Amino acid sequence: MANRTVKDAHSVKGTNPQYLVEKIIRTRIYECRYWKEECFALTAALLVDKAMELKYIGGVYGGNVKPSPFLCLVLKMLQIQPEKDIVVEFLRNENFKYVRALGAFYMRLTGSSLDCYKYLEPLYYDYRKLKRQDKDGGFELIHMDEFIDELIREERVCDIILPRLQKRTVMEESNTLDPRVSALEEDLENMDTSDDEEAVHERSLSPERRRGSHKDVDKPNRSPSPRHARSPSPHSRSNRKRSRSRDRDKDRDKRRRSPEKSRRRDEDDDRRRKHKKHKHDHKDHKDRKESDRHHKHSDDSDRHHKHSDDRDRDRHKHRDRRDKRESGLSQKELEIKEANEQRAKLGLGPLK
Repeated sequence: MANRTVKDAHSVKGTNPQYLVEKIIRTRIYECRYWKEECFALTAALLVDKAMELKYIGGVYGGNVKPSPFLCLVLKMLQIQPEKDIVVEFLRNENFKYVRALGAFYMRLTGSSLDCYKYLEPLYYDYRKLKRQDKDGGFELIHMDEFIDELIREERVCDIILPRLQKRTVMEESNTLDPRVSALEEDLENMDTSDDEEAVHERSLSPERRRGSHKDVDKPNRSPSPRHARSPSPHSRSNRKRSRSRDRDKDRDKRRRSPEKSRRRDEDDDRRRKHKKHKHDHKDHKDRKESDRHHKHSDDSDRHHKHSDDRDRDRHKHRDRRDKRESGLSQKELEIKEANEQRAKLGLGPLK
Protein backbone atom coordinates (compact mmCIF):
# COMPACT_ATOMS: atom_id res chain seq x y z
CA MET A 1 0.00 0.00 0.00
CA ALA A 2 2.84 2.38 0.86
CA ASN A 3 4.47 1.83 -2.54
CA ARG A 4 1.47 2.81 -4.63
CA THR A 5 1.17 6.07 -6.53
CA VAL A 6 -1.26 8.67 -5.19
CA LYS A 7 -4.80 8.44 -6.51
CA ASP A 8 -4.99 11.88 -8.13
CA ALA A 9 -1.62 11.50 -9.94
CA HIS A 10 -1.51 12.18 -13.66
CA SER A 11 0.07 9.74 -16.06
CA VAL A 12 3.47 10.74 -17.39
CA LYS A 13 4.48 9.78 -20.95
CA GLY A 14 1.31 7.68 -21.08
CA THR A 15 2.12 5.50 -18.06
CA ASN A 16 2.30 5.43 -14.28
CA PRO A 17 5.00 7.88 -13.09
CA GLN A 18 6.77 5.21 -11.02
CA TYR A 19 7.12 3.06 -14.11
CA LEU A 20 9.71 5.50 -15.47
CA VAL A 21 12.12 3.67 -13.17
CA GLU A 22 12.90 0.14 -14.27
CA LYS A 23 11.21 -2.65 -12.35
CA ILE A 24 14.44 -4.23 -11.01
CA ILE A 25 15.72 -0.92 -9.68
CA ARG A 26 12.27 -0.02 -8.36
CA THR A 27 12.07 -3.32 -6.48
CA ARG A 28 15.51 -2.72 -4.95
CA ILE A 29 14.40 0.72 -3.81
CA TYR A 30 11.31 -0.70 -2.12
CA GLU A 31 13.48 -3.21 -0.27
CA CYS A 32 16.23 -0.84 0.90
CA ARG A 33 16.40 0.50 4.42
CA TYR A 34 16.47 4.20 3.47
CA TRP A 35 13.14 3.89 1.66
CA LYS A 36 11.48 2.15 4.54
CA GLU A 37 12.78 4.42 7.29
CA GLU A 38 13.28 7.84 5.72
CA CYS A 39 10.81 7.95 2.84
CA PHE A 40 7.75 6.53 4.58
CA ALA A 41 4.72 8.89 4.60
CA LEU A 42 6.67 11.79 3.06
CA THR A 43 4.76 14.76 1.72
CA ALA A 44 5.89 17.52 -0.66
CA ALA A 45 6.68 19.81 2.29
CA LEU A 46 8.71 17.19 4.16
CA LEU A 47 10.49 16.12 0.98
CA VAL A 48 12.40 19.40 0.92
CA ASP A 49 13.99 18.68 4.31
CA LYS A 50 15.15 15.25 3.12
CA ALA A 51 16.54 16.77 -0.08
CA MET A 52 18.61 19.29 1.91
CA GLU A 53 20.25 16.38 3.77
CA LEU A 54 21.65 14.87 0.56
CA LYS A 55 25.46 14.69 0.32
CA TYR A 56 25.87 13.23 -3.19
CA ILE A 57 24.01 12.09 -6.28
CA GLY A 58 24.07 8.66 -7.89
CA GLY A 59 22.17 5.60 -9.09
CA VAL A 60 22.72 2.03 -7.91
CA TYR A 61 26.03 0.63 -6.67
CA GLY A 62 27.58 -2.57 -5.43
CA GLY A 63 27.19 -6.19 -6.48
CA ASN A 64 23.69 -6.56 -5.00
CA VAL A 65 22.42 -3.33 -6.66
CA LYS A 66 21.86 -0.97 -3.75
CA PRO A 67 20.08 2.30 -4.57
CA SER A 68 21.45 5.65 -3.44
CA PRO A 69 19.36 8.08 -1.30
CA PHE A 70 19.19 10.42 -4.30
CA LEU A 71 17.49 7.71 -6.38
CA CYS A 72 15.08 6.90 -3.53
CA LEU A 73 13.95 10.53 -3.34
CA VAL A 74 13.47 10.65 -7.11
CA LEU A 75 11.12 7.64 -6.92
CA LYS A 76 9.28 9.25 -3.97
CA MET A 77 8.68 12.40 -6.03
CA LEU A 78 7.31 10.23 -8.85
CA GLN A 79 5.02 8.55 -6.34
CA ILE A 80 3.57 11.66 -4.70
CA GLN A 81 3.85 13.81 -7.87
CA PRO A 82 4.35 17.33 -6.42
CA GLU A 83 2.99 20.37 -8.23
CA LYS A 84 5.01 22.07 -10.95
CA ASP A 85 5.53 25.22 -8.86
CA ILE A 86 7.27 23.18 -6.15
CA VAL A 87 9.58 21.60 -8.72
CA VAL A 88 10.39 25.06 -10.15
CA GLU A 89 11.27 26.25 -6.64
CA PHE A 90 13.62 23.28 -6.37
CA LEU A 91 15.34 24.49 -9.56
CA ARG A 92 15.59 28.08 -8.31
CA ASN A 93 17.15 27.09 -5.01
CA GLU A 94 20.70 28.50 -4.96
CA ASN A 95 21.63 27.61 -1.37
CA PHE A 96 21.38 23.81 -1.61
CA LYS A 97 22.88 22.43 -4.80
CA TYR A 98 21.62 18.87 -4.33
CA VAL A 99 18.04 20.17 -4.02
CA ARG A 100 18.51 21.82 -7.41
CA ALA A 101 19.98 18.62 -8.85
CA LEU A 102 16.99 16.61 -7.59
CA GLY A 103 14.52 19.06 -9.11
CA ALA A 104 16.39 19.04 -12.45
CA PHE A 105 16.35 15.23 -12.59
CA TYR A 106 12.60 15.11 -11.82
CA MET A 107 11.89 17.82 -14.43
CA ARG A 108 13.81 15.85 -17.03
CA LEU A 109 11.77 12.71 -16.27
CA THR A 110 8.29 14.27 -16.16
CA GLY A 111 8.49 17.58 -18.01
CA SER A 112 7.83 18.25 -21.67
CA SER A 113 10.61 19.06 -24.13
CA LEU A 114 9.77 22.77 -23.96
CA ASP A 115 9.85 22.79 -20.15
CA CYS A 116 13.18 20.90 -20.10
CA TYR A 117 14.87 23.43 -22.38
CA LYS A 118 13.23 26.35 -20.61
CA TYR A 119 14.12 25.42 -17.03
CA LEU A 120 17.30 23.37 -17.43
CA GLU A 121 19.35 25.48 -19.86
CA PRO A 122 19.69 28.43 -17.41
CA LEU A 123 21.45 26.01 -15.06
CA TYR A 124 24.40 25.86 -17.50
CA TYR A 125 25.72 28.92 -15.63
CA ASP A 126 25.88 27.05 -12.32
CA TYR A 127 29.47 25.82 -11.88
CA ARG A 128 29.24 24.42 -8.38
CA LYS A 129 30.83 21.07 -7.64
CA LEU A 130 28.82 17.89 -7.16
CA LYS A 131 29.89 14.56 -5.69
CA ARG A 132 28.63 11.52 -7.63
CA GLN A 133 28.71 7.88 -6.57
CA ASP A 134 29.88 5.37 -9.18
CA LYS A 135 29.08 1.67 -9.68
CA ASP A 136 31.74 0.48 -7.21
CA GLY A 137 30.56 2.73 -4.40
CA GLY A 138 33.38 5.25 -4.89
CA PHE A 139 32.93 8.95 -5.56
CA GLU A 140 33.92 11.31 -8.34
CA LEU A 141 33.74 15.08 -8.67
CA ILE A 142 31.66 16.77 -11.37
CA HIS A 143 30.01 20.19 -11.78
CA MET A 144 26.41 21.25 -12.01
CA ASP A 145 26.67 22.35 -15.63
CA GLU A 146 28.10 18.92 -16.56
CA PHE A 147 25.19 17.20 -14.84
CA ILE A 148 22.65 19.39 -16.67
CA ASP A 149 24.39 18.70 -19.99
CA GLU A 150 24.16 14.95 -19.36
CA LEU A 151 20.43 15.27 -18.62
CA ILE A 152 19.83 17.01 -21.94
CA ARG A 153 22.14 14.95 -24.17
CA GLU A 154 22.49 11.47 -22.64
CA GLU A 155 19.94 8.65 -22.75
CA ARG A 156 20.78 7.14 -19.32
CA VAL A 157 21.71 9.13 -16.22
CA CYS A 158 22.04 7.67 -12.70
CA ASP A 159 21.04 4.26 -14.12
CA ILE A 160 17.64 5.56 -15.20
CA ILE A 161 16.60 5.59 -18.87
CA LEU A 162 15.43 9.11 -19.67
CA PRO A 163 12.40 9.81 -21.89
CA ARG A 164 13.07 10.94 -25.43
CA LEU A 165 13.67 14.66 -25.80
CA GLN A 166 12.82 16.51 -28.99
CA LYS A 167 15.71 18.15 -30.84
CA ARG A 168 16.21 21.81 -30.16
CA THR A 169 16.73 22.65 -33.83
CA VAL A 170 13.28 21.25 -34.66
CA MET A 171 11.68 23.39 -31.98
CA GLU A 172 13.54 26.47 -33.20
CA GLU A 173 12.32 25.88 -36.77
CA SER A 174 8.74 25.57 -35.54
CA ASN A 175 9.17 28.86 -33.57
CA THR A 176 8.23 27.20 -30.29
CA LEU A 177 11.66 27.96 -28.83
CA ASP A 178 13.96 30.92 -29.29
CA PRO A 179 17.54 30.30 -30.46
CA ARG A 180 19.93 29.91 -27.59
CA VAL A 181 22.81 32.40 -27.30
CA SER A 182 25.61 31.25 -25.04
CA ALA A 183 28.04 33.48 -23.16
CA LEU A 184 30.89 32.03 -25.20
CA GLU A 185 29.32 33.21 -28.45
CA GLU A 186 28.97 36.71 -27.00
CA ASP A 187 32.68 36.72 -26.12
CA LEU A 188 33.56 35.55 -29.64
CA GLU A 189 31.44 38.31 -31.14
CA ASN A 190 33.20 40.89 -28.97
CA MET A 191 36.57 39.56 -30.12
CA ASP A 192 35.49 39.73 -33.78
CA THR A 193 34.29 43.32 -33.41
CA SER A 194 37.58 44.35 -31.78
CA ASP A 195 39.52 42.70 -34.63
CA ASP A 196 37.39 44.52 -37.20
CA GLU A 197 38.02 47.85 -35.48
CA GLU A 198 41.77 47.23 -35.51
CA ALA A 199 41.63 46.34 -39.21
CA VAL A 200 39.69 49.55 -40.01
CA HIS A 201 42.21 51.60 -38.02
CA GLU A 202 45.08 49.91 -39.87
CA ARG A 203 43.55 50.72 -43.24
CA SER A 204 42.98 54.33 -42.21
CA LEU A 205 46.70 54.85 -41.59
CA SER A 206 48.93 56.21 -44.33
CA PRO A 207 51.48 53.86 -45.96
CA GLU A 208 54.38 55.59 -44.19
CA ARG A 209 52.79 55.31 -40.73
CA ARG A 210 51.78 51.72 -41.44
CA ARG A 211 55.37 50.83 -42.30
CA GLY A 212 56.58 52.65 -39.19
CA SER A 213 54.15 50.71 -37.00
CA HIS A 214 55.59 47.40 -38.22
CA LYS A 215 59.22 48.27 -37.44
CA ASP A 216 61.23 45.93 -35.34
CA VAL A 217 61.03 47.31 -31.82
CA ASP A 218 64.02 45.24 -30.69
CA LYS A 219 66.45 47.22 -32.89
CA PRO A 220 67.39 50.59 -31.34
CA ASN A 221 66.85 53.67 -33.46
CA ARG A 222 70.38 55.05 -33.60
CA SER A 223 71.28 58.32 -35.26
CA PRO A 224 74.24 57.98 -37.62
CA SER A 225 77.56 59.21 -36.23
CA PRO A 226 79.62 61.81 -38.11
CA ARG A 227 82.06 59.10 -39.14
CA HIS A 228 79.24 57.07 -40.67
CA ALA A 229 77.79 60.20 -42.21
CA ARG A 230 81.08 60.98 -43.97
CA SER A 231 81.68 57.40 -45.11
CA PRO A 232 81.12 56.98 -48.83
CA SER A 233 78.32 54.87 -50.16
CA PRO A 234 78.98 51.32 -51.41
CA HIS A 235 78.39 52.52 -54.95
CA SER A 236 81.16 55.14 -54.73
CA ARG A 237 83.56 52.59 -53.15
CA SER A 238 82.93 50.18 -56.01
CA ASN A 239 83.60 52.94 -58.56
CA ARG A 240 86.88 53.78 -56.78
CA LYS A 241 87.97 50.13 -56.87
CA ARG A 242 87.23 49.96 -60.57
CA SER A 243 89.31 53.10 -61.25
CA ARG A 244 92.26 51.68 -59.26
CA SER A 245 92.12 48.42 -61.18
CA ARG A 246 92.10 50.36 -64.44
CA ASP A 247 95.18 52.37 -63.33
CA ARG A 248 97.05 49.18 -62.44
CA ASP A 249 96.20 47.74 -65.86
CA LYS A 250 97.55 50.86 -67.54
CA ASP A 251 100.80 50.67 -65.55
CA ARG A 252 101.19 47.03 -66.46
CA ASP A 253 100.69 47.86 -70.13
CA LYS A 254 103.28 50.62 -69.95
CA ARG A 255 105.85 48.28 -68.41
CA ARG A 256 105.28 45.80 -71.19
CA ARG A 257 105.81 48.48 -73.83
CA SER A 258 109.12 49.86 -72.31
CA PRO A 259 111.29 47.12 -70.78
CA GLU A 260 114.19 49.53 -70.35
CA LYS A 261 112.17 51.86 -68.16
CA SER A 262 110.90 48.95 -66.11
CA ARG A 263 114.46 47.69 -65.57
CA ARG A 264 115.59 51.15 -64.39
CA ARG A 265 112.61 51.37 -62.09
CA ASP A 266 113.52 47.98 -60.57
CA GLU A 267 117.11 49.11 -60.01
CA ASP A 268 115.92 52.28 -58.30
CA ASP A 269 113.65 50.22 -56.07
CA ASP A 270 116.55 47.92 -55.12
CA ARG A 271 118.80 50.87 -54.37
CA ARG A 272 116.11 52.47 -52.24
CA ARG A 273 115.56 49.25 -50.27
CA LYS A 274 119.32 48.87 -49.65
CA HIS A 275 119.55 52.44 -48.42
CA LYS A 276 116.66 51.89 -46.02
CA LYS A 277 118.23 48.68 -44.74
CA HIS A 278 121.63 50.35 -44.23
CA LYS A 279 120.02 53.24 -42.42
CA HIS A 280 118.08 50.86 -40.19
CA ASP A 281 121.25 48.82 -39.38
CA HIS A 282 123.17 52.00 -38.56
CA LYS A 283 120.43 53.08 -36.21
CA ASP A 284 120.40 49.66 -34.44
CA HIS A 285 124.21 49.80 -34.04
CA LYS A 286 124.01 53.28 -32.60
CA ASP A 287 121.30 52.18 -30.14
CA ARG A 288 123.41 49.22 -29.03
CA LYS A 289 126.44 51.47 -28.44
CA GLU A 290 124.35 53.85 -26.37
CA SER A 291 122.97 51.00 -24.27
CA ASP A 292 126.51 49.54 -23.72
CA ARG A 293 127.83 52.95 -22.71
CA HIS A 294 124.98 53.37 -20.30
CA HIS A 295 125.60 49.96 -18.71
CA LYS A 296 129.33 50.65 -18.42
CA HIS A 297 128.71 54.00 -16.82
CA SER A 298 126.32 52.43 -14.33
CA ASP A 299 128.89 49.72 -13.45
CA ASP A 300 131.62 52.34 -12.96
CA SER A 301 129.38 54.40 -10.75
CA ASP A 302 128.50 51.34 -8.65
CA ARG A 303 132.20 50.46 -8.30
CA HIS A 304 133.03 54.02 -7.38
CA HIS A 305 130.32 54.09 -4.70
CA LYS A 306 131.60 50.79 -3.29
CA HIS A 307 135.23 52.09 -3.03
CA SER A 308 134.05 55.29 -1.44
CA ASP A 309 132.10 53.33 1.18
CA ASP A 310 135.20 51.22 2.01
CA ARG A 311 137.35 54.35 2.34
CA ASP A 312 134.84 55.97 4.63
CA ARG A 313 134.74 52.88 6.83
CA ASP A 314 138.58 52.75 7.10
CA ARG A 315 138.70 56.47 7.79
CA HIS A 316 136.27 56.13 10.70
CA LYS A 317 138.21 53.20 12.09
CA HIS A 318 141.52 55.07 12.00
CA ARG A 319 139.87 58.11 13.54
CA ASP A 320 138.58 55.99 16.46
CA ARG A 321 142.04 54.51 17.03
CA ARG A 322 143.62 57.94 16.91
CA ASP A 323 141.15 59.26 19.41
CA LYS A 324 141.85 56.38 21.72
CA ARG A 325 145.60 56.79 21.32
CA GLU A 326 145.31 60.47 22.06
CA SER A 327 143.38 59.65 25.21
CA GLY A 328 146.61 58.13 26.70
CA LEU A 329 146.27 54.42 25.97
CA SER A 330 148.95 52.44 24.16
CA GLN A 331 148.38 50.19 21.18
CA LYS A 332 148.59 47.04 23.30
CA GLU A 333 146.21 48.34 25.90
CA LEU A 334 143.75 49.23 23.20
CA GLU A 335 143.95 45.74 21.76
CA ILE A 336 143.44 44.20 25.22
CA LYS A 337 140.46 46.44 25.81
CA GLU A 338 138.92 45.49 22.53
CA ALA A 339 139.53 41.79 23.24
CA ASN A 340 137.89 42.12 26.70
CA GLU A 341 134.89 43.76 25.13
CA GLN A 342 134.57 40.86 22.69
CA ARG A 343 134.95 38.32 25.54
CA ALA A 344 132.36 40.11 27.61
CA LYS A 345 129.94 39.83 24.71
CA LEU A 346 130.62 36.08 24.56
CA GLY A 347 130.23 35.66 28.36
CA LEU A 348 133.95 35.06 29.12
CA GLY A 349 136.15 36.64 31.76
CA PRO A 350 138.58 39.49 30.96
CA LEU A 351 142.22 38.97 30.16
CA LYS A 352 144.82 39.71 32.84
